[in-house]
Amino acid sequence: MRKSKPKKRYVLPDPKFKDTMVTKFVNSLMYDGKKGLAYNIFYGAVELVTNKTKEDGLEIWKKALTNVSPSVEVKSRRVGGATFQVPTEVRPDRKTSLGMKWLINYARSRGEKTMTEKLAGEIIAASKGEGAAVKKKDDTHRMAEANKAFSHFRF
Repeated sequence: MRKSKPKKRYVLPDPKFKDTMVTKFVNSLMYDGKKGLAYNIFYGAVELVTNKTKEDGLEIWKKALTNVSPSVEVKSRRVGGATFQVPTEVRPDRKTSLGMKWLINYARSRGEKTMTEKLAGEIIAASKGEGAAVKKKDDTHRMAEANKAFSHFRF
C-alpha cells in the first residue's frame, strides 16, 4: 500500500486551441518524445476533418472522444477459487484517457497512407458513432452488461 497518493500532474494547454485535452491527446499520440511531429499530425488531422465535414474540426474531435469514452468496464476479481469479471464504473479521468488511447490505437491500424489521414478518418467515423474505437466501447459495455450478475463482488 502507498503511503500517500501521488500528486496530480497538470498539463499545459496547447499553443493553437489553448485546450489541455488536446495536449493530453498529443502526449499519447507522441512517439520517442517527438512532440512537434505529434502536434503536426493532430493539427493536420483536425484540418482534414474541417475540410471533409465543413464543420469545426475541434468540435468533431471532442464529439468523437465522448462517443469513444466508456462509462463501465470489467475488472477481474478473485473470489474463492474462481475469477469473476466484475463490472465497475469508470472514473472521469480514466474515461477520457481510455477514449484517447482507443482512438489513437485504432487510427494507427487503419489503411490510409499517412497518420494524419488515419487519425482524421477515425475521428470522423467516431463522431458519427461508427468505426473500430466505438466498436471497442460497445464491446466493453456489452461485456459489463453480460457480467452484471457479479456486480455484488465490487471492491
